[in-house]
Amino acid sequence: MNQQSDVYIFGEVLYDCFPTGEQILGGAPFNVAWHLQALGDSPLLISRVGRDQRGDDILQAMREWGLNTSQVQIDPEHPTGRVEVKITDDEPSYDIVPDSAYDFIPAEQLQISGANGILYHGTLCLRNQQSRKALHDITRNSALRIFFDVNLRPPWWQRDEVFGWLNNAHWVKMNQEELSLLGSRGTDIRQQMAELQTTCGLEQLIVTRGERGTLVRTAAGEFHSLVPEKAARLVDTVGAGDAFSAVYIHGLRAGWQIRKTLQHAQEFASKVIGLRGATTSDLNFYQGFITSLT
Repeated sequence: MNQQSDVYIFGEVLYDCFPTGEQILGGAPFNVAWHLQALGDSPLLISRVGRDQRGDDILQAMREWGLNTSQVQIDPEHPTGRVEVKITDDEPSYDIVPDSAYDFIPAEQLQISGANGILYHGTLCLRNQQSRKALHDITRNSALRIFFDVNLRPPWWQRDEVFGWLNNAHWVKMNQEELSLLGSRGTDIRQQMAELQTTCGLEQLIVTRGERGTLVRTAAGEFHSLVPEKAARLVDTVGAGDAFSAVYIHGLRAGWQIRKTLQHAQEFASKVIGLRGATTSDLNFYQGFITSLT
């Protein structure tokens, strides 16, 4: 275990497979960890890959990027995760292959006792009971504050389970469609946010709305919003939300004000939609953005 880490990322690592034949490393937790590493936050990724070529490639890519691989387990029975991505009118759709290695993270193999700081997780990795139990065991540690990134991919979610994770979280991010699925119907977005945040006792509820910008509601009932500048280049929107989450977590660690966090998170998400897929190993891509943070 990386004793210096105070950012823990739990969930899937997989390959996004595009119609063009490109295969790009992905999975929301992996994407967040990749970006946080570039930003200097040294996250610890907790995941599982297959004993196969894709799994070997993932571990090699992580090592080359400087990511700690100590909590990425190797599964001898299940393959490394894969998603078939289709792009229609610039919007991605996903066919997520079931029974992948990340569905079977065993709690007894985790080595993160004494962890403290921020724990990030989403919903997809929790579709299987074994990985759900592993997360449950981790989150019994009250020293961890939870950033829950809602990512509702049918048929891989159940409303009551999602509310269980909402009630355990400190910060929650979701898009407006997900808010509509989880919140009260027939009310405006601010009322939906207020009701959901109050019900679940959240410190911050973060709702992304694409070009209209993100809306944040604090526990004090204050709203913050910022409309992003138009992106200079659009290739696809895969991973834009993960880029946003990574910078938001970076801002939480740094103690930024919400407006500054929103500004930089949306700026980085706008950069990522200029990539094919969610990540890049080009350090120059990050350098200009990192310089803008100072």
